[in-house]
Amino acid sequence: MRSATTISKMTEWQKSVKETGRNIGFVPTMGFLHEGHLTLIQEAKKNNDCVAVSIFVNPAQFGPDEDFDAYPRNLDADIRLAAKAGADIVFCPEVDEMYPSDGGIRIVPGPLANRLCGASRPGHFDGVLKAVLKLVNIVQPDSVYFGMKDAQQLAIIETFFRDFNCPATVVRVPTVREQDGLAKSSRNVNLSISERNEAPAIYEALQQAVILFHEGLEITAVEQFVAEQIKNKTSGTIDYISMLTYPQLEEPDAMSDELILACAVQFSKARLIDNIIFKREG
Repeated sequence: MRSATTISKMTEWQKSVKETGRNIGFVPTMGFLHEGHLTLIQEAKKNNDCVAVSIFVNPAQFGPDEDFDAYPRNLDADIRLAAKAGADIVFCPEVDEMYPSDGGIRIVPGPLANRLCGASRPGHFDGVLKAVLKLVNIVQPDSVYFGMKDAQQLAIIETFFRDFNCPATVVRVPTVREQDGLAKSSRNVNLSISERNEAPAIYEALQQAVILFHEGLEITAVEQFVAEQIKNKTSGTIDYISMLTYPQLEEPDAMSDELILACAVQFSKARLIDNIIFKREG
């Protein structure tokens, strides 16, 4: 497996792949790889000739009071894990390589970014799209793989690719979880022992709430149920709990078919997000 730290080396690799008629699956990450990331790489390997993985902690998507400096990093381990999972190349640029200058042009994700995580993290998804667009332009993949834990991010990226005719196909991959149901995340290492024991209650509450919704409970009551469960069973502070249409992220009506029940909970040193995407019927 190769690694590249410069855009020119990454471009050289992708051109050599395309010249031989092979396709590329791409997995963009911020590193500190866990089983969720490895599942994305494995899925990409099943369906593509070559797999590229990026490891780039993107400062553009962190707010002024967020944890850019504290975000966990272990590049050597990440490269070994990516290779074992089937990656053919890891692109791991420094910030100055990705953002050598700033011409002032911005990508504005619009109403999709005003709900859920975007409501309390202004500018976050602007930064996500900035990095994703640059990485896709550099790697030139045929398919890009994203986990469904970051459901709002996925919805925004799918809409962005559709509306701007990005040639790569976005592939959804289901959330990978620990045995107790906690969604795997690089930030889980920042939970204290007691917080880690509490955290599975988030997904349990979402699961129970979806059952209650199918039994006839109204949306506001469903959201209140989740809030009460999380308050009673964890020491975290709720950022939001919301049921919306997916991937439009709008208020549901009687005709809405696919829905998302999503939440974010802030612990002392980690903010956890989780969701369930489900059909109204079934």
